[in-house]
Amino acid sequence: MKDTDTPTILIVPGLREHVPGHWQTLLEQKLAKEQAKVASVPRMERDKLSCAAWIAELDRSLAAIEGPVVLVAHSAGVMITVHWAQRHQRPIHGALLAAPPDFESPLPEGYPTQDVLRDNGWLPTPRARLPFPSIVAASTNDPLGRYERVADLAAAWGSRLVDVGAVGHLNPAAGYGEWPRAEEFIRELAR
Repeated sequence: MKDTDTPTILIVPGLREHVPGHWQTLLEQKLAKEQAKVASVPRMERDKLSCAAWIAELDRSLAAIEGPVVLVAHSAGVMITVHWAQRHQRPIHGALLAAPPDFESPLPEGYPTQDVLRDNGWLPTPRARLPFPSIVAASTNDPLGRYERVADLAAAWGSRLVDVGAVGHLNPAAGYGEWPRAEEFIRELAR
């Protein structure tokens, strides 16, 4: 495979602030050390809750990349990805959609309410089939999305659903820094 054929890995973060110990941050650092093609959608300072602003930022990030792309999204980054796919056409090699939240059900305290999510363009959740291969990595005990609801989203998106076990929201609060399975999924999607 020529270097121009090697997909760029584009990290699509959720709404959290930068977390040095998050698996996406660690993955980006590891891939950069291995001289892989990797980039990240910049975090938002303003309009942090605006779905439209995030979609525009993802689109700008994609426009800066030549050649194939594999998206690696977590949490709200999954929702950014599926909203983007409804509005834009660009060939995407594949997408890892890890721990998607269920924005259509009330989230735990400390997270945006459904009214805030609706007012900022996150609802309704897109349910159209994605125009690229995707893997939904779903936790059986995610406080932000019941497994059954996430399985329904995966089916609607045409994604391969993978039960990754009881991993909470797959973040440092759930005990996850490094997440080696992400690399397995990326290799599968990059083929």
